[in-house]
Amino acid sequence: MADIKPAHPARAAAEEDLRQAIELLYYAYRDFTAGPDAMLARYGFGRAHHRVIYFVGRHPQMSVSSLLAILRITKQSLSRVLGQLVRQGFIRQTPGNRDRRQRLLELTDKGVELERQLSENQRHLIARAYRDAGSQAVEGFRAVMFGIVSSEDDRTRIERGGGPKSGPAR
Repeated sequence: MADIKPAHPARAAAEEDLRQAIELLYYAYRDFTAGPDAMLARYGFGRAHHRVIYFVGRHPQMSVSSLLAILRITKQSLSRVLGQLVRQGFIRQTPGNRDRRQRLLELTDKGVELERQLSENQRHLIARAYRDAGSQAVEGFRAVMFGIVSSEDDRTRIERGGGPKSGPAR
């Protein structure tokens, strides 16, 4: 049987590299979320709850509109998730200092503990991967992940540590 070679071997290799990267992202995300998913299920929560808990924990006093900008979900979806988290005592809402209509979010002690538990396994996975890969690979990984982020606002937010834009809270 004749060996069939692609007309453009470099293009075929590049395509395979891209497909493998996509596959790696899927598998990594599956494993990255497995531990937290099991914990969240005990509360009747899903990944949307995890994202809200994570970002509110990372940025206390975040406004609802800033959270909506990060998550890119509808107000209705956020309202459902946030309502559950507030009712069950994981998040506290307070009115804004300058605009009383504004709602600022922060984790309660119960929410801080849940966020710690949810993130603990993920921190260990990333720390192990960073340790195994070495500092050059870590910088390359960051550059690739940063390159995947399409929004300039999100890139700026990440560079500053993930928080809402500076200036008055929205």
